Amino acid sequence: MRYIMTFIWSVLIASAISYVLTSMAGEPFVMGDALVLAVLFTLTAIITGEVILKPEKNN
Repeated sequence: MRYIMTFIWSVLIASAISYVLTSMAGEPFVMGDALVLAVLFTLTAIITGEVILKPEKNN
């Protein structure tokens, strides 16, 4: 469930970022580019949460 919610939030944030940046540049908004950015955000968040920020085990 946390992976699904991570992807949903990534899609929302990537869409907003992509819309603002393309609007500022005067280009048309392309949802496919936003989805690629969302996949990159999702992979980064999952790798960060599962590998880099792994909690230490106390014995």
